[in-house]
Amino acid sequence: MSSERSTLITARPPGLVDVLDRILDKGLVIAGDIKVSLANVELLTLQIRLLVCSIDKAEQIGLNWWRYDTNLTTRAERAEAENVELRERLSVLEQEIRRLAAANLAAISREQNQLANNQRSGRQAKAKRRTRP
Repeated sequence: MSSERSTLITARPPGLVDVLDRILDKGLVIAGDIKVSLANVELLTLQIRLLVCSIDKAEQIGLNWWRYDTNLTTRAERAEAENVELRERLSVLEQEIRRLAAANLAAISREQNQLANNQRSGRQAKAKRRTRP
């Protein structure tokens, strides 16, 4: 009786668990296109691509987008924190550049004023020399 029972168990069709195990192990790809047309004018095209497999299988075939998705990983939280820090540092550097540029403009303006004053002084000195008897 136990041999009959084991034959009956192995001869039964695969169950849902067996099918899911096989799909996750091997993978399942579903692809299709849906086109909506009116009077031979294509109005809408939907391209559907679906891959169902285990995470291990996905990594074997090179799919690992979930590792870098900001909503799914803690690495993303670290990356976001680093981005915030870098933005703050960039803002500080931009402010420093603006400050240095303003200081440079002020120095150039002072030099131009000093040069203009020197030129005026030189002209005034020449004019005084000319007027002396």
